[in-house]
Amino acid sequence: MKRTCIGAIVISAVLLGSAAAKEVTLRGYSAFTEGTQFSKNFERFIERVNSTGKGVIQINYIGGPRSLPPFEVGNAIRNRVIDIANTPGAFYTNVMPEADATKLIQTPMSEQRKNGTWAYINELHNKRVNAWYLTRQFHNVPFNIFLNRKIAQPDLTGLKIRVTPIYRDMVAALGGTPVTMAPGEVYTALERGVVDGYGWPVIGIFDLGWEKATKFRLDPAFYSAEVNLIVNLDTWKSLTDAQRKVLNDSAEWLEGLDAENVALIAAEKQRHAKAGIETLDFGPQASKKFLDQAYEVGWDAVIKRSPESGPTLRKLSAQ
Repeated sequence: MKRTCIGAIVISAVLLGSAAAKEVTLRGYSAFTEGTQFSKNFERFIERVNSTGKGVIQINYIGGPRSLPPFEVGNAIRNRVIDIANTPGAFYTNVMPEADATKLIQTPMSEQRKNGTWAYINELHNKRVNAWYLTRQFHNVPFNIFLNRKIAQPDLTGLKIRVTPIYRDMVAALGGTPVTMAPGEVYTALERGVVDGYGWPVIGIFDLGWEKATKFRLDPAFYSAEVNLIVNLDTWKSLTDAQRKVLNDSAEWLEGLDAENVALIAAEKQRHAKAGIETLDFGPQASKKFLDQAYEVGWDAVIKRSPESGPTLRKLSAQ
């Protein structure tokens, strides 16, 4: 009887140990401060993975910029310092210049997977970042230039504008002086006059308190936000089919959250008005010229920095 009991205990311990070994935990990071607009959906994604992936795969959320400077995310993913990152491509153009093109592609991921866009961008991530391009969020959220000085036309001459690589070339083409800095530095820079404005998606400035130092929003909005989920390629290859399925299913669910953005943008613009942020709109002709220039400058910059892949990305974006 004793031998039987001992044998049963040993077998149970082996089985439990085997089950525990099958579960893998990934280190997750967001390039944005925890709880702010562009981290919230990633945090919902983590909750979903951890709920549906119990016993299979989990994500340990190490946090945002306090744990790793945003512009180091590309190398952190490449070297497997972190396993999965929530980040715009603008923060890792130092390792993948083509990441700057995703802002110019406004189609949802469902279409990108059908027309070959996702596959090509994923291939570039594999080669440049040692990463798997899991998904992209916020394809339907555009950018604006926000200012604390009024202008009489869409001309930024004489103004210092905080940028990321997303709108650096466009700001320069409009006569402005681009100043690159991480989001956490912007409010102080506005207060001290280091910059006269900044580029940012139409949603999210209230999370950061920037509305207190913002007086104007330049319309029209342009480009498209792109907050990507990228996974270290070695990590991805090491996962089982079941673990990848949890991530892929959760990524597809995450993409569906973009449907919430239409109402969110409308509500955010109302908040801008209530906060005293005035809209600068110079009419349809000026708006068209502004947008034409923004996209031409954007694609020219992508192709100049990536002459081999840039034209392919532009062709895919037109599908």
